[in-house]
Amino acid sequence: MTFHAPSPNSPASLPSPASPVTLVASDLDRTLIYSAAALQLPMPDAEAPRLLCVEVYDHKPLSYVTETAAALLVELARSTVFVPATTRTREQYHRIHLPGPAARYAICANGGHILVDGESDPDWQRTVTRRLTDECASLAEVRAHLISAADPAWLLKERVAEDLFAYLVVDRALLPPDWRQELAEWAEPRGWTVSLQGRKIYAVPRPLTKSAAMREVARRTGATLTLAAGDSLLDADLLLAADHGWRPGHGELADARWSAPHVVATAERGVAAGEEILRSLLRTSGLHQAG
Repeated sequence: MTFHAPSPNSPASLPSPASPVTLVASDLDRTLIYSAAALQLPMPDAEAPRLLCVEVYDHKPLSYVTETAAALLVELARSTVFVPATTRTREQYHRIHLPGPAARYAICANGGHILVDGESDPDWQRTVTRRLTDECASLAEVRAHLISAADPAWLLKERVAEDLFAYLVVDRALLPPDWRQELAEWAEPRGWTVSLQGRKIYAVPRPLTKSAAMREVARRTGATLTLAAGDSLLDADLLLAADHGWRPGHGELADARWSAPHVVATAERGVAAGEEILRSLLRTSGLHQAG
């Protein structure tokens, strides 16, 4: 099975305004795409699914989907308003080349940027900047606390993303079990949230959400149904804001036993969960289009 990357200038066609419009906002890492370490392939090697590389970093393959998931992604992108919704920066997002038509809209930096045909929307940037200024402690204050509170024994890297939020790369084996919670308690009255994803501890302003960006894209596209998928606590607001949601059987939400009445947890884990989510998205969207 061969997949050809679409031209950046050939965005997915949006459904006719007269038809029901399904918007699908999905997280990427560990929801739809997987690093080698996150694949979770328990079967014998000879029975493992064929994989398609969708991201290269530093001249090496980094992220994958199964070929079955790739075909499902093509169908999803052609039949819905498919919106990748990621905590990645714009630069990190642009490294990903998903099968199917290029997404007209994408959400980056946890809702800090809405990309329209690959470019950040300036009106949305102004809206985000205003809310962060009015409602949160400054990035400089939070970053200074992160650095001072972290122990060099387990801190590997400290980074700022898009001048919007900060994160630490840590050695999980050495990270004290209560450190994340202590940081969250410090951040909460300052209008920030904390999330631990793999080796990364994120400190993100509370107004900086994927759900707010999804609602804006839904408004612009006239969506009549919103579907969402994600694996981390930073995706919880996105799942809650959608009409229907899915989370993998692995990840931060699974570890926290997080649930909501309209959110389904997959039976599968790892890259197989990505396939299960895509099938569910297509099935639910198809019912909406037919209804």
